[in-house]
Amino acid sequence: MKTQRGAKENPEAGLNLIPSPNETARIAIIGGTGIYDPKIFRDSKEIKVYTPYGPPSPFLTVGHHGKGSVAFIPRHGRDHSIPPHKINYRANIYALKQIGVERIISISSVGSLRENLKPGEFVFPDQFIDRTKAREDTFFDGGAVVHVSSADPFCPEVSRVYRECADKLDIASHIGGTYVCVQGPRFSTRSESKLFRSWGADIIGMTLYPECILAREAQICYASISMVTDYDVWADKPVTAAEVTETMHKNVDRAKRLILGSIESIPAKRSCNCGNTLAGSVL
Repeated sequence: MKTQRGAKENPEAGLNLIPSPNETARIAIIGGTGIYDPKIFRDSKEIKVYTPYGPPSPFLTVGHHGKGSVAFIPRHGRDHSIPPHKINYRANIYALKQIGVERIISISSVGSLRENLKPGEFVFPDQFIDRTKAREDTFFDGGAVVHVSSADPFCPEVSRVYRECADKLDIASHIGGTYVCVQGPRFSTRSESKLFRSWGADIIGMTLYPECILAREAQICYASISMVTDYDVWADKPVTAAEVTETMHKNVDRAKRLILGSIESIPAKRSCNCGNTLAGSVL
């Protein structure tokens, strides 16, 4: 998505969107481990969307919930074959923008860096620290210099919906917190985990970045439902993939209820500033 002439007047013109398929959706879910289940929507079907960055992971699924359409992307693929550092984040966000998505519900598994953030609970972060390496993290690779603010990277309106929905469903959750995103696919060393705690980070995962910032460049609301599956290794017990998977499976039903409740409660009209994030961003 190289920026073009006129970008200062309309920086989003730099996205160069390819004509979209007939299917559209206002809300999208980007799901992590264990969440992919198109049966939770009515009349769901896969659609193929072409992007300049290759295919999303995999095809998009579009179905119906309530009165509207919902898109879904399993970020690791249907068979969980794509590791976090190989996810085509740009293709995923581009594809969602192309079919008209304005709001993204992102859900992923995370490790806890705090005693009070317990496995099985949910965190709705409001900040992140990027510790990834060499991931393609912008749509604006030339033609103009675009600086998108990431001071407050998550949509406050969608995050508020998560909080209210969790309270209504009596689901243990925590509002706010810092997500440190590591490269993966390996887990942290003890020293790294303790360092992240000393920085003030609260949870740790591998998929938030650059997903959230690409959504911001595309002027799409984005907020994270982070599902705590374990204590990271600062707690003196090395985490295993088996433990993460077990906790995640136990929590999937609550995650799905939270997602569906959030979809029903998201206002049709945006009152946040996420749709104007490119304003004044071009030098």
